Amino acid sequence: MNLPNRLKTGDTVGLIAPAGPPNPDNMEKGVAFIESLGLKVKKGKHSTDTYGYLAGKDADRLSDLHDMFRDPNIAGIICLCGGYGSGRIADQIDYQLIADNPKVFWGYSDITFLHTAFRQKANLITFHGPMVSSDIGEKDFAPLSEKMFNQLFEPTKITFLEEISPLTVLAEGEAQGELTGGNLSLICSTLGTPYEIDTKGKLLLIEDIGEEPYRIDAMLNQLRLAGKLEQAAGIVVGDFNMPEQQKKRSLTLDQVLQDHLADLPKPVLKDFPIGHCQPHVAVPLGTQASLSSMKKTMVIEPGVS
Repeated sequence: MNLPNRLKTGDTVGLIAPAGPPNPDNMEKGVAFIESLGLKVKKGKHSTDTYGYLAGKDADRLSDLHDMFRDPNIAGIICLCGGYGSGRIADQIDYQLIADNPKVFWGYSDITFLHTAFRQKANLITFHGPMVSSDIGEKDFAPLSEKMFNQLFEPTKITFLEEISPLTVLAEGEAQGELTGGNLSLICSTLGTPYEIDTKGKLLLIEDIGEEPYRIDAMLNQLRLAGKLEQAAGIVVGDFNMPEQQKKRSLTLDQVLQDHLADLPKPVLKDFPIGHCQPHVAVPLGTQASLSSMKKTMVIEPGVS
């Protein structure tokens, strides 16, 4: 795997919107935070474009992505927001360009499609973390979420202990492997494509937002039928940010997770503060990690060199 170089004070990071359009006010607040880290920012030429629910036409969003990887003055790339649209450009990306220019790449939610494609087509380690407009620019952006950006400046081992968030064991065991995954609906959208997620011997991270229990049930069942749960070494369940009102005749999220994950012969732990939540603990994807039900911990190797 390609470890991107760490960021340094004074470096320039590129801001792009590969999926949906960012909120302008939130974006400027997020930019101020990025600059407070000692970084300079360069916005993609089309980062404020709109094309319905997309941040501009596919060709323009693709152009911004390629430009940032191609530019030797850009040390890292941070996505402005998620939404929908990353998968639309996946088959047009120059993965050799990315492999030849490994850089910090940071985002989550719809960006999960790019995380998976970059890792499997360009061997790039990326970061699942809060974004400029949709997270950093919000009023409830937590101090711990801010702190997680430090891992971009110094190789840092991420250790989840119960002091950070109480964890619940769904299935016992210990396992090691690359951390992979991200947003559950986006993981499922890779199935049957050239970018289908590889979970063999890996720790699979899942999180999502606003999905009813029956939808999460369907997606987990799809992963089960595709062999992805069986092939994984362990399962890491992040935040699911459930809708406030659920159907009257419904299973709960806990029941759905129990049905699909509790009988797996591998460690399954839930309640990690990863995903559409605050605090949101950012983690590298593609580095080695270990998961233990006995210790109730997950330890992840650094994502930069």
